[in-house]
Amino acid sequence: MSWDPYATLALGRTATADEIRRAYRAMAKELHPDVRPNDKQAEDRFKRATAAFNLLSDPVMKSRYDRGEIDADGNERMAFSSRPRQSARAHAGAGAGPGPGGAGAQDAFDLGDIFSDLFGPGFGNGRSYSRMRGRDIRFTLEVDFLDSINGAKRRVSLAEGRTLDVAIPAGVESGQVLRLKNQGGAGVQGGPAGDALVELTVRPHAFFRREGQDVHMDLNISLTEAVEGGRVQAPTPTGPVTLTIPAGSNTGKTLRLKGKGVAGQGDQFVKLQVMLPETPDEDLKKFVKKWAKRDYVPPRPQG
Repeated sequence: MSWDPYATLALGRTATADEIRRAYRAMAKELHPDVRPNDKQAEDRFKRATAAFNLLSDPVMKSRYDRGEIDADGNERMAFSSRPRQSARAHAGAGAGPGPGGAGAQDAFDLGDIFSDLFGPGFGNGRSYSRMRGRDIRFTLEVDFLDSINGAKRRVSLAEGRTLDVAIPAGVESGQVLRLKNQGGAGVQGGPAGDALVELTVRPHAFFRREGQDVHMDLNISLTEAVEGGRVQAPTPTGPVTLTIPAGSNTGKTLRLKGKGVAGQGDQFVKLQVMLPETPDEDLKKFVKKWAKRDYVPPRPQG
Protein backbone atom coordinates (compact mmCIF):
# COMPACT_ATOMS: atom_id res chain seq x y z
CA MET A 1 0.00 0.00 0.00
CA SER A 2 1.29 3.48 -0.86
CA TRP A 3 2.25 5.90 1.90
CA ASP A 4 0.06 8.90 2.83
CA PRO A 5 1.60 12.35 2.20
CA TYR A 6 -1.01 13.98 4.46
CA ALA A 7 -0.09 11.73 7.37
CA THR A 8 3.60 12.31 6.68
CA LEU A 9 3.09 16.04 7.32
CA ALA A 10 0.60 15.35 10.14
CA LEU A 11 -2.19 17.01 8.17
CA GLY A 12 -5.78 16.26 7.35
CA ARG A 13 -7.05 16.02 3.80
CA THR A 14 -8.68 19.45 4.04
CA ALA A 15 -5.34 21.16 4.72
CA THR A 16 -4.87 24.50 2.97
CA ALA A 17 -1.78 25.57 1.02
CA ASP A 18 -0.61 27.69 3.98
CA GLU A 19 -1.06 24.78 6.37
CA ILE A 20 0.94 22.52 4.06
CA ARG A 21 3.74 25.08 3.89
CA ARG A 22 3.81 25.62 7.67
CA ALA A 23 3.82 21.87 8.36
CA TYR A 24 6.73 21.30 6.02
CA ARG A 25 8.69 24.27 7.41
CA ALA A 26 8.35 22.84 10.91
CA MET A 27 9.55 19.39 9.85
CA ALA A 28 12.38 20.80 7.73
CA LYS A 29 13.58 22.92 10.65
CA GLU A 30 13.68 19.81 12.83
CA LEU A 31 14.92 17.18 10.38
CA HIS A 32 17.12 18.87 7.74
CA PRO A 33 20.39 16.89 7.42
CA ASP A 34 22.41 20.07 7.88
CA VAL A 35 20.78 20.45 11.30
CA ARG A 36 20.97 16.75 12.23
CA PRO A 37 24.01 15.35 10.42
CA ASN A 38 24.69 11.61 10.47
CA ASP A 39 21.13 10.88 11.63
CA LYS A 40 19.84 8.37 9.06
CA GLN A 41 16.35 8.20 10.54
CA ALA A 42 15.98 11.98 10.44
CA GLU A 43 17.38 12.02 6.91
CA ASP A 44 14.78 9.49 5.72
CA ARG A 45 11.95 11.43 7.38
CA PHE A 46 13.19 14.65 5.81
CA LYS A 47 13.23 13.08 2.33
CA ARG A 48 9.73 11.69 2.77
CA ALA A 49 8.45 15.03 4.10
CA THR A 50 9.97 16.79 1.08
CA ALA A 51 8.29 14.33 -1.28
CA ALA A 52 4.96 14.87 0.50
CA PHE A 53 5.40 18.64 0.32
CA ASN A 54 6.21 18.57 -3.40
CA LEU A 55 3.03 16.60 -4.10
CA LEU A 56 0.65 18.55 -1.86
CA SER A 57 2.00 22.00 -2.74
CA ASP A 58 1.35 21.37 -6.44
CA PRO A 59 -2.39 22.07 -6.98
CA VAL A 60 -2.62 19.86 -10.07
CA MET A 61 -0.85 16.88 -8.53
CA LYS A 62 -2.68 17.29 -5.24
CA SER A 63 -6.01 17.21 -7.06
CA ARG A 64 -5.01 14.12 -9.00
CA TYR A 65 -3.90 12.38 -5.81
CA ASP A 66 -7.12 13.34 -4.02
CA ARG A 67 -9.15 11.92 -6.91
CA GLY A 68 -7.19 8.66 -6.77
CA GLU A 69 -5.65 9.02 -10.23
CA ILE A 70 -2.08 8.71 -8.89
CA ASP A 71 -0.54 7.28 -5.75
CA ALA A 72 1.70 9.15 -3.31
CA ASP A 73 4.74 8.38 -5.47
CA GLY A 74 3.08 9.95 -8.49
CA ASN A 75 2.55 6.64 -10.27
CA GLU A 76 -0.52 6.26 -12.46
CA ARG A 77 -3.14 4.02 -10.88
CA MET A 78 -4.28 2.96 -14.37
CA ALA A 79 -1.93 2.24 -17.28
CA PHE A 80 -2.35 3.86 -20.65
CA SER A 81 -1.59 2.52 -24.10
CA SER A 82 0.24 3.75 -27.16
CA ARG A 83 -0.94 2.70 -30.62
CA PRO A 84 1.23 2.92 -33.75
CA ARG A 85 1.20 6.38 -35.31
CA GLN A 86 -0.35 7.75 -32.16
CA SER A 87 1.27 9.21 -29.09
CA ALA A 88 0.48 7.88 -25.65
CA ARG A 89 -0.29 10.20 -22.76
CA ALA A 90 1.49 9.70 -19.46
CA HIS A 91 -0.86 11.42 -17.06
CA ALA A 92 1.73 11.88 -14.34
CA GLY A 93 4.33 13.38 -16.66
CA ALA A 94 8.03 13.83 -16.16
CA GLY A 95 8.75 16.29 -13.42
CA ALA A 96 5.14 16.35 -12.30
CA GLY A 97 5.47 13.74 -9.56
CA PRO A 98 5.66 14.30 -5.83
CA GLY A 99 9.40 13.82 -5.59
CA PRO A 100 11.75 16.79 -5.40
CA GLY A 101 11.34 19.14 -8.29
CA GLY A 102 7.74 18.33 -9.32
CA ALA A 103 6.74 20.81 -12.00
CA GLY A 104 3.86 22.42 -10.12
CA ALA A 105 5.65 22.25 -6.78
CA GLN A 106 8.38 24.65 -7.81
CA ASP A 107 5.83 27.06 -9.26
CA ALA A 108 4.00 27.12 -5.92
CA PHE A 109 6.92 27.20 -3.48
CA ASP A 110 10.70 27.37 -3.78
CA LEU A 111 12.40 25.05 -1.30
CA GLY A 112 15.45 27.27 -1.36
CA ASP A 113 13.28 30.15 -0.10
CA ILE A 114 11.96 27.95 2.70
CA PHE A 115 15.45 26.94 3.79
CA SER A 116 16.63 30.56 3.60
CA ASP A 117 13.68 31.62 5.75
CA LEU A 118 14.50 28.94 8.30
CA PHE A 119 18.27 29.07 8.44
CA GLY A 120 19.29 32.32 6.79
CA PRO A 121 20.44 33.22 3.26
CA GLY A 122 22.81 30.77 1.64
CA PHE A 123 22.00 27.92 4.03
CA GLY A 124 22.96 24.55 2.56
CA ASN A 125 24.89 26.00 -0.39
CA GLY A 126 27.07 23.24 -1.82
CA ARG A 127 25.56 20.60 0.47
CA SER A 128 24.13 17.43 -1.00
CA TYR A 129 20.77 17.49 0.76
CA SER A 130 19.90 20.98 -0.47
CA ARG A 131 20.44 19.71 -4.00
CA MET A 132 18.16 16.71 -4.03
CA ARG A 133 17.67 14.29 -6.92
CA GLY A 134 14.36 14.41 -8.72
CA ARG A 135 11.96 11.51 -8.40
CA ASP A 136 11.49 8.75 -10.94
CA ILE A 137 8.28 8.67 -12.96
CA ARG A 138 6.68 5.38 -13.97
CA PHE A 139 4.16 4.51 -16.64
CA THR A 140 3.07 1.60 -18.83
CA LEU A 141 3.41 1.56 -22.61
CA GLU A 142 1.61 -0.89 -24.89
CA VAL A 143 3.53 -2.01 -27.97
CA ASP A 144 2.55 -4.14 -30.94
CA PHE A 145 3.76 -7.73 -31.12
CA LEU A 146 5.86 -7.09 -34.25
CA ASP A 147 7.50 -4.05 -32.64
CA SER A 148 8.44 -6.20 -29.66
CA ILE A 149 10.07 -8.72 -31.99
CA ASN A 150 11.86 -6.32 -34.34
CA GLY A 151 12.32 -3.22 -32.18
CA ALA A 152 10.80 0.20 -32.79
CA LYS A 153 10.71 3.82 -31.65
CA ARG A 154 7.69 5.47 -30.04
CA ARG A 155 7.08 9.07 -29.06
CA VAL A 156 5.19 9.49 -25.79
CA SER A 157 3.41 12.75 -24.88
CA LEU A 158 3.57 13.71 -21.21
CA ALA A 159 0.89 15.56 -19.31
CA GLU A 160 2.66 18.93 -19.23
CA GLY A 161 3.33 18.90 -22.97
CA ARG A 162 6.83 17.44 -23.02
CA THR A 163 7.53 14.38 -25.16
CA LEU A 164 9.81 11.39 -24.71
CA ASP A 165 11.27 9.29 -27.51
CA VAL A 166 11.28 5.67 -26.34
CA ALA A 167 13.52 3.19 -28.17
CA ILE A 168 11.99 -0.28 -27.88
CA PRO A 169 14.76 -2.90 -28.19
CA ALA A 170 14.16 -5.95 -30.36
CA GLY A 171 13.05 -8.96 -28.34
CA VAL A 172 11.37 -7.23 -25.39
CA GLU A 173 8.60 -8.98 -23.45
CA SER A 174 5.64 -7.88 -21.35
CA GLY A 175 6.72 -6.73 -17.91
CA GLN A 176 10.15 -5.54 -19.03
CA VAL A 177 11.01 -2.06 -17.74
CA LEU A 178 13.03 0.46 -19.74
CA ARG A 179 14.92 3.14 -17.83
CA LEU A 180 15.28 6.54 -19.50
CA LYS A 181 18.02 8.26 -17.54
CA ASN A 182 17.41 11.83 -16.34
CA GLN A 183 13.95 11.97 -17.96
CA GLY A 184 12.01 11.97 -14.69
CA GLY A 185 11.22 14.71 -12.19
CA ALA A 186 13.51 17.73 -12.06
CA GLY A 187 15.95 17.98 -9.16
CA VAL A 188 15.76 20.50 -6.33
CA GLN A 189 18.25 23.34 -6.11
CA GLY A 190 20.22 22.09 -9.11
CA GLY A 191 20.11 18.42 -8.14
CA PRO A 192 20.07 15.75 -10.88
CA ALA A 193 16.82 14.78 -12.56
CA GLY A 194 15.19 11.45 -11.85
CA ASP A 195 14.61 8.73 -14.42
CA ALA A 196 11.58 7.65 -16.44
CA LEU A 197 10.71 3.96 -15.95
CA VAL A 198 8.62 2.54 -18.79
CA GLU A 199 6.97 -0.84 -18.23
CA LEU A 200 6.12 -2.53 -21.53
CA THR A 201 2.98 -4.51 -22.30
CA VAL A 202 3.03 -6.46 -25.58
CA ARG A 203 -0.31 -6.76 -27.36
CA PRO A 204 -1.14 -10.24 -28.72
CA HIS A 205 -0.94 -10.80 -32.48
CA ALA A 206 -3.72 -12.11 -34.71
CA PHE A 207 -1.80 -15.29 -35.60
CA PHE A 208 1.79 -15.12 -34.33
CA ARG A 209 2.60 -16.60 -30.91
CA ARG A 210 5.88 -16.29 -29.02
CA GLU A 211 7.48 -19.15 -27.10
CA GLY A 212 10.86 -18.12 -25.73
CA GLN A 213 12.92 -16.93 -28.69
CA ASP A 214 10.76 -18.78 -31.22
CA VAL A 215 7.65 -17.65 -33.09
CA HIS A 216 4.79 -20.04 -33.88
CA MET A 217 1.83 -19.80 -36.25
CA ASP A 218 -0.77 -21.96 -38.00
CA LEU A 219 -0.97 -21.90 -41.81
CA ASN A 220 -3.96 -23.11 -43.81
CA ILE A 221 -3.21 -25.09 -46.98
CA SER A 222 -5.49 -26.66 -49.58
CA LEU A 223 -6.04 -30.39 -50.04
CA THR A 224 -4.20 -30.23 -53.35
CA GLU A 225 -1.19 -28.53 -51.73
CA ALA A 226 -1.21 -31.14 -48.98
CA VAL A 227 -1.34 -34.11 -51.40
CA GLU A 228 0.89 -32.85 -54.20
CA GLY A 229 3.06 -30.39 -52.30
CA GLY A 230 3.78 -26.88 -53.52
CA ARG A 231 5.18 -23.46 -52.73
CA VAL A 232 3.10 -20.95 -50.79
CA GLN A 233 3.61 -17.52 -49.24
CA ALA A 234 3.97 -17.57 -45.46
CA PRO A 235 4.16 -14.45 -43.23
CA THR A 236 7.05 -13.92 -40.81
CA PRO A 237 7.70 -11.05 -38.37
CA THR A 238 10.07 -9.48 -40.92
CA GLY A 239 7.94 -10.06 -44.02
CA PRO A 240 6.56 -12.87 -46.21
CA VAL A 241 8.71 -15.75 -47.45
CA THR A 242 8.13 -18.63 -49.85
CA LEU A 243 7.53 -21.90 -48.01
CA THR A 244 7.85 -25.31 -49.63
CA ILE A 245 5.06 -27.71 -48.67
CA PRO A 246 6.21 -31.36 -48.93
CA ALA A 247 3.92 -33.73 -50.84
CA GLY A 248 1.73 -35.79 -48.53
CA SER A 249 1.62 -33.21 -45.70
CA ASN A 250 -1.00 -33.72 -43.03
CA THR A 251 -2.63 -31.31 -40.64
CA GLY A 252 -0.29 -30.83 -37.72
CA LYS A 253 2.92 -31.15 -39.73
CA THR A 254 5.28 -28.39 -38.58
CA LEU A 255 7.85 -26.70 -40.81
CA ARG A 256 10.78 -24.69 -39.48
CA LEU A 257 12.00 -21.35 -40.80
CA LYS A 258 15.48 -20.92 -39.38
CA GLY A 259 16.40 -17.49 -38.02
CA LYS A 260 12.88 -16.08 -38.39
CA GLY A 261 12.16 -15.96 -34.66
CA VAL A 262 12.66 -13.19 -32.10
CA ALA A 263 15.20 -10.59 -33.28
CA GLY A 264 16.71 -13.17 -35.62
CA GLN A 265 17.83 -15.29 -32.67
CA GLY A 266 15.14 -17.96 -32.66
CA ASP A 267 13.22 -19.80 -35.39
CA GLN A 268 9.68 -19.68 -36.73
CA PHE A 269 7.57 -22.83 -36.66
CA VAL A 270 4.70 -23.14 -39.12
CA LYS A 271 2.03 -25.70 -38.28
CA LEU A 272 0.04 -26.79 -41.33
CA GLN A 273 -3.74 -26.99 -41.29
CA VAL A 274 -5.34 -28.80 -44.27
CA MET A 275 -8.57 -27.02 -45.19
CA LEU A 276 -11.36 -28.51 -47.32
CA PRO A 277 -13.67 -26.29 -49.37
CA GLU A 278 -16.35 -24.61 -47.29
CA THR A 279 -19.03 -25.58 -49.81
CA PRO A 280 -19.55 -29.24 -50.89
CA ASP A 281 -17.47 -30.24 -53.91
CA GLU A 282 -19.15 -32.97 -55.96
CA ASP A 283 -15.96 -34.00 -57.76
CA LEU A 284 -14.19 -34.43 -54.41
CA LYS A 285 -17.06 -36.54 -53.11
CA LYS A 286 -16.94 -38.78 -56.19
CA PHE A 287 -13.16 -39.14 -55.88
CA VAL A 288 -13.34 -40.16 -52.24
CA LYS A 289 -15.94 -42.82 -53.04
CA LYS A 290 -13.69 -44.33 -55.72
CA TRP A 291 -10.42 -43.94 -53.76
CA ALA A 292 -8.72 -47.33 -53.48
CA LYS A 293 -7.62 -46.65 -49.87
CA ARG A 294 -11.04 -45.62 -48.69
CA ASP A 295 -10.82 -48.14 -45.85
CA TYR A 296 -7.78 -46.35 -44.38
CA VAL A 297 -8.45 -45.19 -40.82
CA PRO A 298 -5.99 -42.65 -39.34
CA PRO A 299 -4.59 -43.22 -35.83
CA ARG A 300 -7.04 -42.10 -33.13
CA PRO A 301 -6.79 -41.81 -29.35
CA GLN A 302 -7.88 -44.90 -27.50
CA GLY A 303 -9.72 -44.65 -24.24
